Amino acid sequence: MSFTYDFAEIDGKVPMIEFLDGLSVRERAKILASVEKLVELKNSGIPPKENLSKFLDEGIFELRVSFESRISRILYFYEAEEQIIFTHGFIKKTRKTPKAEIAKAKAIRQSVRGDGNEHRGKVS
Repeated sequence: MSFTYDFAEIDGKVPMIEFLDGLSVRERAKILASVEKLVELKNSGIPPKENLSKFLDEGIFELRVSFESRISRILYFYEAEEQIIFTHGFIKKTRKTPKAEIAKAKAIRQSVRGDGNEHRGKVS
């Protein structure tokens, strides 16, 4: 297997990059390391533990990253069998992942899969 990942691009904007831009360098590094860890596990055929990744709803998953004083969630879905598309991220403020964030991820997924006018930005 050879999993890859992209960040969804909608109307010329990449919500995941916008989220990362609002974080400290240290927090960004930790998120990107978690993304790489997820891909590494998937490529090894090892299912990620729930403390790293969790299924949420209708094909939407969350990547769980904890910082010193706050917690972030990065939502994603699978496109084709081996491509992970990260939709956006947020700083978690409640016990459960807000339904509005899951709905946002679903809307981004629909746009990515939609009418062909949307594009994904490639990450290498």
